[in-house]
Amino acid sequence: METHSILLALGGLLLCGLVADALGRRTRLPRVTLLIVFGIVAGPSGLDFLPEAFNGWYEFLATIALTMVAFLLGGRLSADALRDHGKAILTISMAVVSVTVLVVGFGLILAGVPIVLAVLLSGIATATAPAATQDVVRQTGAQGPFTDTLLGVVAIDDAWGLIIFSVLLVIASATVGESSLAILASSLWEVGGAVAVGLLVGLPAAYLTGRLRAGEPMQSEALGLVFLCAGLSIWLDVSFLLAGMVAGAAVTNLAAHHSRPFHEIENIEWPFMVLFFVLAGASLDLGGVETIGVVGGAYIGLRLLSRVIGGWLGASLAGAPDLHRRWIGLALVPQAGVALGMALVAGDQLPDYKDILLTIVVGTTIIFELIGPVLTQIALLKAKEGSEQPGD
Repeated sequence: METHSILLALGGLLLCGLVADALGRRTRLPRVTLLIVFGIVAGPSGLDFLPEAFNGWYEFLATIALTMVAFLLGGRLSADALRDHGKAILTISMAVVSVTVLVVGFGLILAGVPIVLAVLLSGIATATAPAATQDVVRQTGAQGPFTDTLLGVVAIDDAWGLIIFSVLLVIASATVGESSLAILASSLWEVGGAVAVGLLVGLPAAYLTGRLRAGEPMQSEALGLVFLCAGLSIWLDVSFLLAGMVAGAAVTNLAAHHSRPFHEIENIEWPFMVLFFVLAGASLDLGGVETIGVVGGAYIGLRLLSRVIGGWLGASLAGAPDLHRRWIGLALVPQAGVALGMALVAGDQLPDYKDILLTIVVGTTIIFELIGPVLTQIALLKAKEGSEQPGD
């Protein structure tokens, strides 16, 4: 592939980010959704004009972009934030994950879906989309207790989801006679190892960064932490999302000399996010939507219902205001790459279910990636913490 083609495509994609930002300011559409649509149009399902060299870039860009998001979300879990909203964050996240598993699992079984497939889909349904949620919050300029709680829930939601999915995968494997001990050990390592990597990166970073330029890590320091955390996580086969969140939380809570510990990540995040979302759209096969069938439709409906019920229940148990109870579940609808990762893991462990599982998850992910950010934006506006057109 000639260099000029790659450079032209990169320039065009980054300019798509400007177009999405401009359209987002003038409409109620989140720029995440717009970028994914741009990617679909530019990818194989549309005009197919992206260079073939981009095929191998998506995983790299997704890892970097999501690790940046994880650092920023971990930075939201400061001692002050947990003191003010910790009860709500923990209660809502546990309620949403638990209700999602129960509603989606039993709902699919009642709809006639095989038990193993229903169990796997109920675990996958717990996954969220931290990058999309973070960007919608930034685009709307949302601030306040609802937003703080939402970002806190998103920060730990996938951690709970990974743990529960791991347990459900063991149960599903045991149901069909597969060995479950190795799966359980691998799952425990993915979570426990991620926490260890996060601390390994975050603890030294809390002390060492922000010394050359007082109070704020330099750009090279910020990128170094992100790359180091992502690289170690992939090398050790642990969750880079969870590792990034742990590292971010360690820095924000232990670096007393920092005034803006994640400012440089915020400054450089957007170009990576543009490429990530556009290439995410380009990687989607719209044929998956046509083939999800009744099971996929039931999964979508049950997941939407479970988010609303779980959010209302968790917020009620936490004593949150009525406005928060009504809208927090809707803000947690986005779902993206983590769900696909879960489906791939389950498919590798249970090959007989791989094709149907991937078909359903890929098809429904397309829908959730498109409508999820819109629903999050609606929830933020209804909670009276976001503006329709603030931009960055």
